[in-house]
Amino acid sequence: MSRIDYSVWDHIEVSDDEDDTHPNIDTPSLFRWRHQARVERMEDFDKKGEEIAKSLGDCQRKLMDTQKKIQELTISSTDDAKVELNKAQTEEKKLKKEERDWEKKLAEHNRDEKKMPWNVDTLSKEGFSKSVVNVKPDSDEETEEQKEKKHKTFVEKHEKQIKHFGMMRRWDDSQKYLSDNSTLVCEETANYLVIMCIDLEVEEKHALMEQVAHQTIVMQFILELAKSLKVDPRGCFRQFFAKIKTADQQYQDAFNDELESFKERVRGRAKIRIEKAMKEYEEEERQKRLGPGGLDPVEVFESLPAEMQKCFDDKNIQMLQDVISKMDPTEAKIHMKKCIESGLWVPNSKPDDGDEKEEDATYEEVKPEQEEPKKE
Repeated sequence: MSRIDYSVWDHIEVSDDEDDTHPNIDTPSLFRWRHQARVERMEDFDKKGEEIAKSLGDCQRKLMDTQKKIQELTISSTDDAKVELNKAQTEEKKLKKEERDWEKKLAEHNRDEKKMPWNVDTLSKEGFSKSVVNVKPDSDEETEEQKEKKHKTFVEKHEKQIKHFGMMRRWDDSQKYLSDNSTLVCEETANYLVIMCIDLEVEEKHALMEQVAHQTIVMQFILELAKSLKVDPRGCFRQFFAKIKTADQQYQDAFNDELESFKERVRGRAKIRIEKAMKEYEEEERQKRLGPGGLDPVEVFESLPAEMQKCFDDKNIQMLQDVISKMDPTEAKIHMKKCIESGLWVPNSKPDDGDEKEEDATYEEVKPEQEEPKKE
């Protein structure tokens, strides 16, 4: 359990029952009156926020309808259509300005909410959980170990929901799912989706990777929007969907550009991981192949003259002995030494070449018979 930072209590309103009141005043009644007044102020504040959000949503819906109308009128070439198109374009500019104004008001409202003094009511509201009391000052950043532990704990608890969100595509479905599972709107979800994308690309599930990549960028755009507005991501993801669904071309282009760039980065990371895995696998196989002298039989075989390679390919001991007898003794000795140290050739108790025998798994059948030149 994290240590409670009691300094945060300095920002909480002093309890009403601690005020100095006249002994003839009914203190409990006064407390209830003050509490009721505070509750009403909070309700009015919340209602104002809901009205701003509703007005923003209405404005965005009107803007989307107007933009659809513009697209339809652009196709037509009649005079009436041109007049209507001019009106629609004027309306679009007006609605875009209204949208910016409402977004600004909502951001200001969210900032005002964060500045509100804490009391028994605000501490019990969603967004003022016990984690706020335990939060550390901004100057004390989480260590890598703490981040890793936090990520692991979150994934263990929400992995199924994250994967479900990663497989979604439609804006409305994604928005509804995040509304029902607002806990997912966080950095840990984005990080898990990135890893999920790389895993899918490594498994050559390219279509699924692109699907999850889309949702990864959705989450990253929400987090960036929250950062720019300086609000909790859970409180602004609806604004992202409202904005992206209006088909604002500039915003849509930015989203698509980031998505394509992200997919390329995923492919690059997956390629690096595959190459690393292949190298590790090849090294493991090489270590298994190493002969008694620590040499790799495959590498030794490739270094042999073509005539000697053919002897091993044909499993012909007599041919090998004939080739060795015709070679320079020093060169032959070097090659045979490497063959022995790699396990490609295992000599018997007699050291001379005529008494050497082939080992390797493919030559096991000739092991008992020295004199027999070839045995299939």
